[in-house]
Amino acid sequence: MGPKTAKVYDTLRARLASGEFRAGDKLPSERTLVEELGIGRTALRQVLARLVSEGSLEVRGRSSYRVPGAVSVAPPEGLEPWRIHGERDLYVNRWVKLQLWDVEPPGIERFEHHVVKLHHVAITAILDEQDRVLMMWRYRFVPQQWGWELPGGIVDEGEDPADTALREVVEETGWQPKELEHVVTYQPMIGMVDSPHEIFVGHGAEQVGSPTDLEEAGHIEWVPLADIPGLMSRGELMGSGTLVALLHILANRGRYGLTPAR
Repeated sequence: MGPKTAKVYDTLRARLASGEFRAGDKLPSERTLVEELGIGRTALRQVLARLVSEGSLEVRGRSSYRVPGAVSVAPPEGLEPWRIHGERDLYVNRWVKLQLWDVEPPGIERFEHHVVKLHHVAITAILDEQDRVLMMWRYRFVPQQWGWELPGGIVDEGEDPADTALREVVEETGWQPKELEHVVTYQPMIGMVDSPHEIFVGHGAEQVGSPTDLEEAGHIEWVPLADIPGLMSRGELMGSGTLVALLHILANRGRYGLTPAR
């Protein structure tokens, strides 16, 4: 690619990464892009072909480019949710709340079900230009195990999860990302535990100091993404947030400008 073609590639990749186009959206026509970006059609097709090879775009029909990830399955209709008749606290402290809920599934006799409420959490995977992710080697006393984790922590009341993600990365690693992207919000144990987990991906980190959270900090290292499958098979990736974030990155390598998997 020449300098102008490379610039158009960077522009389109940034627009796709920013969320300007949602999953399933169709890109403007080649004619529109040629006029808008000031590039010839042959050079534009070279850029689009590269984005397709990276997984950032997919081709539908002749010269029709769409953002991948569209969903074809629709949720079923006519189903009833469980009814919640009441709830009561069994144990409460600053870290955990144990409750008993009176619930009634459709067509089934009502019963009491334990519910555990934990904190809202934000976890971040920071990527660098060498296809590496910032991780910590830590000991967790509950499973009595050493392993690799991504930085993360509790979202304070009234705090934006993105601010939590940034704060925790700096406190636990001493590195500060220049930008963060929210990936997903999920529940790690949906059947009994309420603890929303927010996953972020960050880029362009610079070292701004040493870790200040000595309780949470561990050995800090930039881990090659190529090592992730091996670390997973050895059971050395700890916590669902770490796994969700890393699996998302590996499944969307083209979106993040990473080297395609071999």
